[in-house]
Amino acid sequence: MKHGKAFLAAAALGGMLVFVAACGSGGSGSAASSAGKVNKTPLTLMFGSSGPAETKAVDTAAAAFTKQSGIKVKVIAASNLTQQLAQGFAAGHPPDVFYLDPGSFQNYAKDNALYPYAQSLPNAKDFYPALRTAFTYQGKFICDPKDASTLALYINTADWKQAGLTSADIPTNWDQLATVAKKLTTGGRVGLVLDNSHSELDEFLYQNGGTVVGSNGKVDLDSSQNVAALTFLKKMLSEGILKFPPSLSSGWSGQAFGENKAAMDIVGNWLVGAMQSDYPSVHYQVATIPAGPTGTAATLSFTNCWGVARSSANVAGAVDFVKFLTTPQQQMAFSKAFGVIPSLATLQSQWQSTFPNLAVHTKELAYAHPDIALPNDTQALTSFDSALTQLVTGNPATILQNAQANLAPLASQDG
Repeated sequence: MKHGKAFLAAAALGGMLVFVAACGSGGSGSAASSAGKVNKTPLTLMFGSSGPAETKAVDTAAAAFTKQSGIKVKVIAASNLTQQLAQGFAAGHPPDVFYLDPGSFQNYAKDNALYPYAQSLPNAKDFYPALRTAFTYQGKFICDPKDASTLALYINTADWKQAGLTSADIPTNWDQLATVAKKLTTGGRVGLVLDNSHSELDEFLYQNGGTVVGSNGKVDLDSSQNVAALTFLKKMLSEGILKFPPSLSSGWSGQAFGENKAAMDIVGNWLVGAMQSDYPSVHYQVATIPAGPTGTAATLSFTNCWGVARSSANVAGAVDFVKFLTTPQQQMAFSKAFGVIPSLATLQSQWQSTFPNLAVHTKELAYAHPDIALPNDTQALTSFDSALTQLVTGNPATILQNAQANLAPLASQDG
């Protein structure tokens, strides 16, 4: 995750872990020394922590791996993971193992800087399809997804009851969403809040039968289905039953929801940590995102992977470390420690029984689409988000045409 909500996810759920292993002089990538002995080159674990719970979990995982493998792991918290990773590669001394969001993954995969280990591991098919897709480049599954998040509908239960709504009114389609948003809108509160970025709005395009990046890897943003989806959102904005955070003097949708400036929020499971720490008195429930007009269910998924540098001095040790971090036991340990959803589909039932109030998020992974990620897409996506911010007065077709023109050439480079 590389956009604004990524930082919020880190703050709410324990953040984005980046395990970075130092590679000394750069190394040859050999799994063993010339004498045939197992390579015990120490690893450095660099991560961005959101707080004590995550830091403790990382320390515990590193110590457990060292005890099991004999490979020492030094734990270091990075102040700017993206920058420090780029500096390492630029200097010719990249980390061995590191955290990658889908956008950064595209760039490093394009540069052939990643060791493609994931496809050969025994658990390669155990990850959710949308997560595998996020870390597949030119048809090859490169690195293991670390964990997952999806968007769902969060409802303030007190507001819901006050508006005379019951469980039977939980919206299952767009028309019902607009209806309840109107009933929940009062003088001091809007019915629905959405973050004004493509990462919080693109699910509506998929729900209407459109696509963002098709199965052929090509951008398909300016379709009639997508124009209709943005037109629906523009109508809600014009009616005042949907607002973006800036209109509510909020930094993000979770703040507006937590401060009761909005009765509903379509947001990821990273909201849970923020609600617990900042708005513990607010009661809410989590529901599935309403389907589109033709009944198409869709949400967006967000994830990170464990990247391994092709030039690592200890490729085998780095891959073994990733194997350890993605075992069912370790993934559940992280979930219990700081709330992330395991990336292994085989853990769905166990996670749902442990966190029943958030079960919706894993159920939605069956029809989730990865957030858009193309090589060197930062500028194009920033422009797209800027246009979406002005959707209430903008032209949906023009917004999508401009985004198509900016992003399509980047997809063509990924050939």
